[in-house]
Amino acid sequence: MSADKNTLRIALIGFGEVGRRFADDLQGNPALVLSTYDILREDEAKRAGYERAASERNVSAKENAKAACEGAHLVFSAVTAAATEKVAAEAAGFLKGGQIFFDINSAAPGTKQRASAHLANAGADYVEGAVMAPVKQPGIRVNILAGGTRAEETAERLNPLGFNIKAVSKEIGHASATKLCRSIIIKGLEVLLVDCAKASDHAGVQEDVFASLKETFPSIDWSALAEDMKERVATHGIRRSEEMREAGEMLSDFGFDAELALAVANAQARGAKRRG
Repeated sequence: MSADKNTLRIALIGFGEVGRRFADDLQGNPALVLSTYDILREDEAKRAGYERAASERNVSAKENAKAACEGAHLVFSAVTAAATEKVAAEAAGFLKGGQIFFDINSAAPGTKQRASAHLANAGADYVEGAVMAPVKQPGIRVNILAGGTRAEETAERLNPLGFNIKAVSKEIGHASATKLCRSIIIKGLEVLLVDCAKASDHAGVQEDVFASLKETFPSIDWSALAEDMKERVATHGIRRSEEMREAGEMLSDFGFDAELALAVANAQARGAKRRG
C-alpha cells in the first residue's frame, strides 16, 4: 500500500462506459491515484484508443490486472456480467489481505456469491455493488447498493468523493437480487415497447395505440419513450442481454421459471446495433 496515508488508490478493472464515466468524475482530486486494466489492451486495433482514453482522464493504464491492482486500496470490477466470476477468480490470484474488491457488475446473486468465495480464499475482502440506474448522466452519483462485511466501510470511503453508496446487507446476494428483480421490469419494458412501436408502425396504427396507452398511463409520453427505449436497446442491448441471462439464472436458482427473462435477453440481443 502507499506510504502516503492521505492517498486513496483505486484500480478500475474494466474501462468501458462505467469505468470512464467514474474516472471523469474523479479527475482532479489530488488525494486519488487511479489505475486501470481492460481487455481492450489485448486488441491491437483498440489498444491505442483505450490507452488514450485512460491518459486523458489521468488514469494509469497498466499491462495487466495484477499491475493495475498493486497497492490499490479499492478495486472496482466493472466488466460484463458474463465475465464477473472469471475476473474475481483471476483477482484472487494476486490481491492481498486488506484490499477491497468492489464488484459492481450486473450479475446474479449466485454468481456474486461464487465470486465472493474466490476472494475469501485469497484473503481479500469482497463487496458486491448493485448499480440501480444508468450511469451516463449521474456518473459517480448513481445509486449503488452494497453488500458484504466491508460494505459500510466502502461507502464511508467513497461517498466523500461524490459516490452515492448505501450498505444494505452484510450478506452477498441481497443487493444483486434487488438490482436484477428491478431489471426484469426495466429491460422487459424496453423490448416490449420496441416491439409495440415496430408492430404498430407497420400496421399504421401507432398513433391510436399510443393515444390509448396515454389514456391508461397519462403521465407517460409514449412516443418519446418508445424512441428512448429503441436507442437504449440498440446501444446497450448486448450488455443488457447478459444481465437478463443473469436474471434468468437468479430465477432458476429461486426455483422459478426463467423463460420470460431469457426471452427478454434474446430480444435485447436482437435489437442491439452490431459494431465492427
